[in-house]
Amino acid sequence: MRTWTVRPGDIERKWHIIDAEGVILGRLASEVAKILRGKHRPEFTPHADCGDHVIIINAEKIAVTGAKEMQKTYYRHSQFPGGIKSITLEKQRERFPERILELAIKGMMPKNPLGRAMFKKLKVYAGSEHPHAAQQPQELKLN
Repeated sequence: MRTWTVRPGDIERKWHIIDAEGVILGRLASEVAKILRGKHRPEFTPHADCGDHVIIINAEKIAVTGAKEMQKTYYRHSQFPGGIKSITLEKQRERFPERILELAIKGMMPKNPLGRAMFKKLKVYAGSEHPHAAQQPQELKLN
């Protein structure tokens, strides 16, 4: 008997839409990372991109627990000496609300070229409007 593995031509990608209003950040991020990787499918193969496309709307209304709004800090560096910059979750929500979800999901994806390719199937929008109506996304309810 031979072992069957998924090939790029065998994958039928679906489009899912998730409303992030009032959903806890980490719980949403882990579910979305699972869908992007394809772990929800019976034909999941670790070395192949067999995940689906995910659209997240209302990213500005994501919920966080505890005092993370003031205490959670995002860092970036300009690669110059003394070039570290930081921003709190509260300020990040005002300036770039999409990045909160993108960074949380990106941290749960594989750190290799395959993970970067899977991450490209994620679309995050701050408001409730999105330009992907032609793909007929199915609404996905999270527990």
